[in-house]
Amino acid sequence: MEWVLLGIVVLLLLWLVVIYNRLVSLRQAVAQAWADIEVQLKQRHDLIPNLVETVKGYAAHERSTLEAVIAARNTAVRAQGPEQASAAEGQLGAALSRLFALSEAYPDLKANTNFLSLQGELSNVENLLAAARRFFNNSVAEYNASIQSIPAVFFAGSLGFGPRGFFELDENERAATKNAPQVKF
Repeated sequence: MEWVLLGIVVLLLLWLVVIYNRLVSLRQAVAQAWADIEVQLKQRHDLIPNLVETVKGYAAHERSTLEAVIAARNTAVRAQGPEQASAAEGQLGAALSRLFALSEAYPDLKANTNFLSLQGELSNVENLLAAARRFFNNSVAEYNASIQSIPAVFFAGSLGFGPRGFFELDENERAATKNAPQVKF
């Protein structure tokens, strides 16, 4: 009888170790996914000063737009964690939209190969960033589901496994997605 009880206790401990190791693995996947986002954000942030300098040569009197882009970039660089980064990146995206809208008013800028190259690089980084965000949010969803599922829910919190936040759209981006884009010819 003692051996049976000992066997049950050992199996229970092994089961807990397996669950704990899975939670650690999922937490690491979330951390890795966030690191991937940070790499893409750094590339994005590094491109922006070059883009602003290129635009300055053609549209120097558009100072408020250029300053807004730089201020939004600086805020985004200082952001910590998914929640702050999400909000800061939303502001940066809005400022960049206004910057790209300037190219429509300046045909020489629109035809500048340096500007077009930087715009293309930024577009590529945006695509990579979108993929990294999707992977991060998927990792967070899997991690959050695991810590909230039985049996992990009974001990995950006491072992330091808390829920993680998603990289979400800010309020301006969310509002923009509710309206269909208008195409005019």
